[in-house]
Amino acid sequence: MKLLHAADLHLDSPLRGLSRYEGAPAERIRAATRRALENLVAFARDEQVDLCVIAGDLFDGDWRDYSTGLFFAAQMADLMRADIPVVIVRGNHDAASQITRNLALPDNVRVLSDTQPETVEYADIGVAVHGQSFAQRVVTDDLAAKYPQALPDRFNIGLLHTCATGRAGHENYAPCQIETLRSKGYDYWALGHVHTREILSEDPWVVFPGNIQGRHARETGPKGATLVEFDRDGVQRVEHRQLDVVRWRRLEVDVSEVDHADAAIDVARRALENAVDEADGRLVAARVVLRGRSGAHEELRADPDRFIAQLRADALGVGELWIERVLFETSTTVDVDAVAQRDDPLGGLVRGLRDLREDQAALQELAEEFIDLERKLPRALRDGPDALRITEVDTIRSSLADVEQMLVPELLSGDG
Repeated sequence: MKLLHAADLHLDSPLRGLSRYEGAPAERIRAATRRALENLVAFARDEQVDLCVIAGDLFDGDWRDYSTGLFFAAQMADLMRADIPVVIVRGNHDAASQITRNLALPDNVRVLSDTQPETVEYADIGVAVHGQSFAQRVVTDDLAAKYPQALPDRFNIGLLHTCATGRAGHENYAPCQIETLRSKGYDYWALGHVHTREILSEDPWVVFPGNIQGRHARETGPKGATLVEFDRDGVQRVEHRQLDVVRWRRLEVDVSEVDHADAAIDVARRALENAVDEADGRLVAARVVLRGRSGAHEELRADPDRFIAQLRADALGVGELWIERVLFETSTTVDVDAVAQRDDPLGGLVRGLRDLREDQAALQELAEEFIDLERKLPRALRDGPDALRITEVDTIRSSLADVEQMLVPELLSGDG
């Protein structure tokens, strides 16, 4: 028997800010969640799975129009024609209170109750699925604690949208402990909410499959669903299957061994070529981060726009690739610590910058000076995972470190 476990489809997730990137393949990226769902359905048919479960966040909030619901219903109808049943729980993004529009789904789809745990049995394959949907966006109760005990002579699946014991970057929704899950006697726990694949336990199996399609530069690497093979004795095999159509990558490029900016760009281009080769024909959306204590530091920082443009130009022939952003996190080869010990104005400047970085009260006062400026930023710069947080102390502290790395070499140079 085969079970396909997916979660966090975020169908038609709004991708804010793409318009500010010249040359961005915006339509391909916006359509990626739909294409990934098509891949999920095609894979389920090809593998002739016996059951598909989706652990929440099918949608990314209320639909802008009915096309989102119609597309999902059409995909579920494809599974119905292949005699594949689907069991769903709603998560925080598609909770009952979040989705005001509604469409009847094909008969093969079962959406579990949002008022109490519900069990659905499939006697022909010997499976029982237990789960509960989110009634509203914020659920802080341990839903799993009220799930029923396993049914005898069944392969028991727990379907749950949860942060589990807590995960960085994810809201603390429906928290639970592994001991609670284990106490139910289920064979497999199909979790959702966390967008990175993770196996929390193998006794029993407790799995986050991750989302099926990365949506931005912080959701990197292969994305997909989990295929579970099982029989009366329990789980026999658990495998991740890739379904994404756009592969987001953060490429950390070490340029510490190069002395010139052009050589640094060559190193970055080779990293991009490798990323495209590894993506198996998918579009690669890459954030390139140049790092290291490098002799190219001053040249790169002096004219970053030129070298970003050069890297984009060099990458035009690489293949299915879009460079989302280029970041310079290099540092100077100048011994800044030695400069800080000097008894001269430059040494005093470095010590002053370092003292400010450690002065929480002064940093907070500086942050308050930026409140009006933050309000005036375009929404695209204020929202999303890469929003400019100019009123946060950590952002200012990091910026002061950058100032030190830029100022000292410049002031030590003849031009400075």
